[in-house]
Amino acid sequence: MTKTALITGATGGIGRAFTAELHRRGYQVIITGRSTEKLTELSQTVTGGAAQIVAADLATPEGIGTLVDVIRSNPLDILVNNAGFGTHGSFAELDLQRELEQATVNMTALLTATHQALRSMTARRTGAILNIASVAGFQPLPYMATYGASKAFVDKFSLAVGAEARTSGVLVTSVNPGPVDTQFFDVVGSDAVNIGRALSPEQVVASAMTAVDKRRSRVVVPRAFHAVEAITRVLPASLMARAASIVSGR
Repeated sequence: MTKTALITGATGGIGRAFTAELHRRGYQVIITGRSTEKLTELSQTVTGGAAQIVAADLATPEGIGTLVDVIRSNPLDILVNNAGFGTHGSFAELDLQRELEQATVNMTALLTATHQALRSMTARRTGAILNIASVAGFQPLPYMATYGASKAFVDKFSLAVGAEARTSGVLVTSVNPGPVDTQFFDVVGSDAVNIGRALSPEQVVASAMTAVDKRRSRVVVPRAFHAVEAITRVLPASLMARAASIVSGR
């Protein structure tokens, strides 16, 4: 029987790499994003037109509703919550509506999709959910406050829900990549926190799928960022915030 995977934010670098890898593994892939044109190109180029496309803006209630309908209609074997974006600047000076949209995409849409997928997966006692967090969530991140906080939420939420779901045979994995060579910084509008785009999207996906194969609940890639996380557990959060602002505020 063919297995089904759904990838949100599929047209970006990591989402595109997940689409290619899951198609290669024989999954029926469902891809979501805001642009029908970009989704169609992705489906044709990467899957030979086999991927099912669903246009949905996850910053809106309507888009999240569309995503829920798709999950209800298609029992998933893998859900990849990849959709997300960041902004840069002093929070007081940023556009509030854009910050609220960022919180909706990065947290509310992910939470909603995870909840809907878990209902089916736990009933069938099988499935995996990959939630894309970030090393940006390891410490307070001035000038990208909403983004950093949202990724901290994704990480802790995924670990908590994963502990609950494990007894039902369902894997929930928090994927925490460092800087990745994607269009993320173009969207953010700054090279702040661009401290070397060492990872390719394919490397992130390879690490994430290894975690699925080995039933791991958390991935940090590259592993060197474990050291950064260890430091945050020792030093006061206020000091970490000031240190991070030297990089993220430039």
